[in-house]
Amino acid sequence: MRLGVMQGEYHWHKHDNDDEFFYVLSGRFIIDLEGRSVELLPNQGFVVPKGVMQCTRAPEKSVILMVETAAIVPTGDG
Repeated sequence: MRLGVMQGEYHWHKHDNDDEFFYVLSGRFIIDLEGRSVELLPNQGFVVPKGVMQCTRAPEKSVILMVETAAIVPTGDG
C-alpha cells in the first residue's frame, strides 16, 4: 500500500503481472485508459487490470491510496 500526494500528469504505462487499485482520499483523480477515462472523486476507487495501458492525472492536489503488490514497478513494465 502506498499513499501519494500528487498533482499533474504521469506517463503512459502498464503493469504486466499485477492489478493496481486506486482510492481517492481527497481531490480529483483521472485514470486514462485506452478508449476511455475514469474520473474518481473522494471515497471512490477503481482497479486497473494487469496488462492495461494507463495514464493517471490529478488536475488539482489529490491524496490517493494505491494498493498493489510489493513487486510492482511504479513506472510500469515498458
